[in-house]
Amino acid sequence: MLDVAVIEEPAAAEASLDPIRSRILAALAEPGSAAMLAGRLGLPRQKVNYHLKELERHGLVELVEERRKGNVTERVFRATAASYVISPSALGAISPDPARSPDQLSARWLVALGSRLVQEVGALLTGAARAQRRVATFGIDAQVRFASAADRAAFAEELAHAVTTLVSRYHDESAPGGRDHRVVVGMHQIPTARKDTESEAGQEN
Repeated sequence: MLDVAVIEEPAAAEASLDPIRSRILAALAEPGSAAMLAGRLGLPRQKVNYHLKELERHGLVELVEERRKGNVTERVFRATAASYVISPSALGAISPDPARSPDQLSARWLVALGSRLVQEVGALLTGAARAQRRVATFGIDAQVRFASAADRAAFAEELAHAVTTLVSRYHDESAPGGRDHRVVVGMHQIPTARKDTESEAGQEN
């Protein structure tokens, strides 16, 4: 089972968003049959069977084993991942595009950057899984508490300068066999309550 799987197909995304199917996926963190799931979730077995077939068709669950009980074969499934992320590619032409209105101070542009990150890394994961290879990536997750808005602005300016300096130092347009990499750096307030989120929303440009 994968830790995270990226869903790229619209039909698979639709299947995962169905409330009953999302409950089944969560329950299948541990292997189970239709009968077991019906008991866990309080649903009719026939309904569970129907949803399992749809989830299997879209690659969201996989067959673990088949158990023979008399004249009946019990199929045991598990989810293919512990959690799922839907790639913006599933939205096709209406997926976010950071190139439309780049603005370093816009929260919506940051969302568009994040969406492109999920889409591109998701595509890499899909290709790597087919080739049975690993994806070379790197990530940093940090938390900083600013004493003032001025400190936050100064931090952002220094960070932008540091990243620009590093990129210019290592970027080699003419390197034979070189591979392009995407560097994304973002900063946002950690949501704590609705009131805080609303107060921050008023500061977006």
